[in-house]
Amino acid sequence: MTNLKSILAGCFMTAVSVTSFAQDVQITLHPDKAENVIPKEIYGQFAEHLGRCIYGGIWVGKDSEIPNVEGYRKDVFDALKTLEVPVMRWPGGCFADEYHWMDGVGSQENRPRMVNNNWGGTVEDNSFGTHEFLNLCELLGCEPYISGNVGSGTPEELAKWVEYMTSNSNSTMAELRRKNGREKAWKVKYLGVGNESWGCGGDMLPEFYSDLYRRYAVYCRNYGDNKLFKIASGANANDYNWSKVLMNKIGTGRMDGISLHYYAVRDWGTNPDGTGRKGSSLVFTNKEFYEILSKSLGIEDCIKGHIKELDKVDPNKKVGLMVDEWGTWFNVEPGTNPGWLYQQNTMRDAIVASTSLDIFHKYTDRIKMANIAQVVNVLQAMILTNEKNPNDQCVLTPTYHVFRMYNVHKEAKHIPGEITCDKIQVNDREQVPTVSFTASTKNGVTTLSLTNIDLEKSHVVAVNIDGKKVAVGESEILTAKDVHAYNDFGKDNVHPSPFKDAKVKNGQLIVNLPAHSIVNVVLK
Repeated sequence: MTNLKSILAGCFMTAVSVTSFAQDVQITLHPDKAENVIPKEIYGQFAEHLGRCIYGGIWVGKDSEIPNVEGYRKDVFDALKTLEVPVMRWPGGCFADEYHWMDGVGSQENRPRMVNNNWGGTVEDNSFGTHEFLNLCELLGCEPYISGNVGSGTPEELAKWVEYMTSNSNSTMAELRRKNGREKAWKVKYLGVGNESWGCGGDMLPEFYSDLYRRYAVYCRNYGDNKLFKIASGANANDYNWSKVLMNKIGTGRMDGISLHYYAVRDWGTNPDGTGRKGSSLVFTNKEFYEILSKSLGIEDCIKGHIKELDKVDPNKKVGLMVDEWGTWFNVEPGTNPGWLYQQNTMRDAIVASTSLDIFHKYTDRIKMANIAQVVNVLQAMILTNEKNPNDQCVLTPTYHVFRMYNVHKEAKHIPGEITCDKIQVNDREQVPTVSFTASTKNGVTTLSLTNIDLEKSHVVAVNIDGKKVAVGESEILTAKDVHAYNDFGKDNVHPSPFKDAKVKNGQLIVNLPAHSIVNVVLK
């Protein structure tokens, strides 16, 4: 049986190699049609009380021997500062609908403990709460996105939390905040009214959740000049009926945004204990690589489907689509707590990140935020810290480098364009393009980002830019000899380097794009 599987796998990969034979790629850009600005919030992050995301990732405490900035792990803090995080979502995720905010304020040593039933049954000591999160956002210069408890909480509890955070009055909640060490109210713009209400957030039907949202939203008030941007708990992937019901029953006057969750995850069978096999983050075949990319790229059709439902009720696009959970999801690393969702991060993850951002840029008339899951030590993380040797310097993952490279697109005008390229046949139902791209312009500088999804072939990309003569500026590339390459403690295998293989010839930009690589070409 093993030999047969090996033979079949070899036959399949021969087919992939033939269908992915390199051909020239043609791209046409239309800078005169650049209108939509790419919101910086599309580069948002997500920090849940899950595994070692908060504790040992972001937060070590002020008395820790690990170097820290007011209790925040210094190397992680510095990396996030460099990344220029625009918005961070907290405290969940599934954790949000079991989180009672009063447990996380006041003297840390007196805060009650709880069992994190969603993620590994670990004990949560609540030492990282409202003050710790909102102060972190202030230090990073990012917008906080609070995910409120609708599943097990009450309208009164959420209303009082909003008041505690944002009111400068002499009310009991504002005075409690002052007693706990914060005189001035924080600015809190984004408020999620529940999370995954179709699942871990209460297992609700969309009709029931819509009524519940309307009730909760009434009591989440604006205090002073703090205006809440209220986000309804939206659909799981391709559940378009969820969006349809919410748009019809809640409408445009009561919510500012509706969320969408979509993960690049495949189930390759079942383990003896009944758990699903999502595959390894490090050990994967070429076939599995393309299958994950196909699932990841499927987010575009998913987005189109939800936009169609939103447009029926809201043609003026007042309600934003917030992709506030997305990314890869593999089996946990061997020997780690299965409830902590710790996975490594390879060039494959980097390619998922770049191609997903390419898609988000195309729909910024509706998409107003995206939050990759998650920021430290969980799923497709930006940063990893060492559980066994906490003093080890943190690791910047390939995905971190994509986000840093793509910073140039924040608040730039998206340049629409077309691409002609070959397709790689994944299986009898799915194909993926060999190349993905996005382009934007800001302050007279155009940046073209190119991703070669092809594992085996480089591609020569010819780019026509309507009505513009350009010169190539400083450019960079993220790649590795092997798509399985990853960064680990003491090993920096994947990082950006200068890129010199782009030139203007006969009015065209010609880029020689290596296999499984991501390139930023700066044009002036």
